[in-house]
Amino acid sequence: MSSEVLVARHNFDSRSVAQAGEPFPPDAEATFKEGFYPSSGLATAGYRSSKYSPEEWHINNFSTLHQAATDRNNAERICHESKILYQETEAGTLRTQAEGTRHLGERLQHIHFWKSELQRHIEKLVAETDLLLGQKRRLLKALDATEIPFAIATDNLTCRERRLGPDLVKDGVEEELLKEVELIRSIQALLKRTLSQAVNQIKCNRDAKQTLELDWSDKYQAYSLDDQCGRYNNMSTDTQYHPNSDNLQDQLCNRDAWVSFTQDNLSVAQREEQASVELRLLVERVLQETAEDLRVQCSNVDQAFSQRCLQLTEAKTQLQLHLTQILDQIGAQERNIVSLQQALYDKEAPLRVAQSRLHQRSHRPHMELCRDNPQFSLVGEAGQISQTMSSLQQQLSAARSSLSHLEESRMVLEKDIGCKTHSLLIDRDKCMSHRTRYPTIIALSGY
Repeated sequence: MSSEVLVARHNFDSRSVAQAGEPFPPDAEATFKEGFYPSSGLATAGYRSSKYSPEEWHINNFSTLHQAATDRNNAERICHESKILYQETEAGTLRTQAEGTRHLGERLQHIHFWKSELQRHIEKLVAETDLLLGQKRRLLKALDATEIPFAIATDNLTCRERRLGPDLVKDGVEEELLKEVELIRSIQALLKRTLSQAVNQIKCNRDAKQTLELDWSDKYQAYSLDDQCGRYNNMSTDTQYHPNSDNLQDQLCNRDAWVSFTQDNLSVAQREEQASVELRLLVERVLQETAEDLRVQCSNVDQAFSQRCLQLTEAKTQLQLHLTQILDQIGAQERNIVSLQQALYDKEAPLRVAQSRLHQRSHRPHMELCRDNPQFSLVGEAGQISQTMSSLQQQLSAARSSLSHLEESRMVLEKDIGCKTHSLLIDRDKCMSHRTRYPTIIALSGY
């Protein structure tokens, strides 16, 4: 038979059979190992080359059945695993989505809480700034109101410079007027400093308010976005694929930094609110105390003027009587000084005796130089005499000072009679009438 009519041998993989764990039939295995078939002969050689042996047929059939069984088992396993994987992934996806929705809800609550806190502090800052602006206006009015008392006090001092003779003295009225001028200057400086603090605090309040508003605006936008995210579900039609959306941006902050940022802003706002409240209380206290101080000092000056005028009026009729009394007192003080000097002189001899005894006893030899009772007695005696003389010396100095003052008073009284009428004209008719235009406490408080 020609080679054209021979049927081609089908190839099969014997390794699949071996890998499946099924052994070859003994004769098939021998055939593969030896490389020839059982039948032989030259006459049948051409027919054998194109056909399988029964053993090969069995091997091929067994391999096909085994491969089919293996593929079927693999398919069943894959289907089972796929079903389990589908169920697990479905449950995991739903669980993850529910957890994400829950986290979004919690996030919305957190944003709403901090947004409410920001809104509350923004309103407080607005209210505090408005109140502080009112205090600023009062400070400006109070500062303007201090110009009238300053002009009155300086005019009084200028008028009293025209007093004559011994009446041109720095008396209680002038001291009170100088105190009033100094008080007004210090109050003006205090009001200017307080006004500067108020201006700076208003700026700080507005800066803190702007920071809170920016943070509030960001949280409002974030709340809107997260609220929209929370409304998304598997049935939403406006969702899209965003492949790179799960990559975290470098500029993202963690939750602690997010909370810390808002807390820091709120802390700054709270500090500014507290500083604003304290400053408003300070301004109120400053305005009240300065107005009261000015009115008290005005009363002190008026009282000093009244007392001075009364003194001038009485001095016209009682100068001689006072002069006589002062002369008598001068004599008594001079006698007192003589007595003190004599007392000091009388203490010198006892002091010399006590110090001489101590000096002589300091020459005792060796162990005889001890602190015995006589030593303690002499030391105490010398100290007592020295203390007594010191007290007498102080009293003598006070007496001499008193005597000097008495002499000055006598000279003043003797020269004062001719100046009283002119002094009364200045103090009573000019200065006191000018002081009737002094501002009220309400005007000095900035109202």
